Amino acid sequence: MRRRRWVILLVLAGVAAAAYAVWSGRNGNGLPEGFAAANGRLEAVEIDVATKGSGRVEALLVDEGQRVDEGQELARMDVAVLLAQKREAEANLHRAEINVDTAGDLIRQQEAERRAADATVEQRKAEVAVAEKIFDRVKELVARGTAPIERLDNATATLDGARAALAAAEAGVAAAEAAVGYARSEEVAARAGVDAAKATLERIKADIDDTNLRSPREGRVQYIVARPGEVLASGGVILNLVDLTDVYMTFFLPTADAGRVALGTDVRLVLDAAPQYVIPAAVSYVADVAQFTPKTVETADERAKLMFRIKAAIPQDLLKKYIAYVKTGLPGTAYVRLDPATPWPEQLEVKLPDE
Repeated sequence: MRRRRWVILLVLAGVAAAAYAVWSGRNGNGLPEGFAAANGRLEAVEIDVATKGSGRVEALLVDEGQRVDEGQELARMDVAVLLAQKREAEANLHRAEINVDTAGDLIRQQEAERRAADATVEQRKAEVAVAEKIFDRVKELVARGTAPIERLDNATATLDGARAALAAAEAGVAAAEAAVGYARSEEVAARAGVDAAKATLERIKADIDDTNLRSPREGRVQYIVARPGEVLASGGVILNLVDLTDVYMTFFLPTADAGRVALGTDVRLVLDAAPQYVIPAAVSYVADVAQFTPKTVETADERAKLMFRIKAAIPQDLLKKYIAYVKTGLPGTAYVRLDPATPWPEQLEVKLPDE
């Protein structure tokens, strides 16, 4: 009997030694050395879909919890005022285009008048030349005594009149050139008016387009803030979206483990709602300042420890493949491989629904 008892004690001692050997090679989470684990919760980037301008909500085209595609129309704003502004802008554009045509006609008219003034100058120059020749002949005849002095007086008056007419014609040319310059400036102003009217019309059209609120990302409607008939100020939020292509788990690690985590470090996520699956992820953020653990940690000892916040992002291609299953807010555990040379344990090999 005593011998049997000693045999039992030796067996128990062997089992205890083996158990200690296994335990000594693992950390406090039951994982091999080179791994760390922490509790976390799936989160995603949230997007507020808001109005660009003030107005009344005309229609809401989605419901809470509905999955939406990128570019899908979510809501529409009332556009009655904008349509009236658009008609006004179109009328202003038409008026500006007419002003351009009118300015072009005025330029052509003024250029014709300038050409007429140039012709008048040439005519007056010819008259001056004739008057000068007559004056020279009469002056010579008077000097010889073969013509009365009155003819010289008349020739002088004629020459002076021709020269005065030439000066007037040249002044007319200057005035015509000034009129052409003014007409051209009017055309420039009219064309600027057309550009301004077009810009106003384009802005109003853009405002009308912005009244059709579309999803900037593929995601899910988390909650609706405004309903049809409500009047919102500029920037008023209509609904909130969760971006299902940017999902990550946030968790905290103590200094000793966080110091070994780099961007891109492999992570495995196991969700409480689906513990049979192992989701691959990679570290996308490590806080550079230590902080206390979240308030959800209830033990005073752990709350007193400084921890580092870490994000592990799920690959986008994986999220798109399982987009119908993606949900945020689910709690789970993040397993971080601190030593890249250490292979993942069998229970943490990637396992997805279709595998």
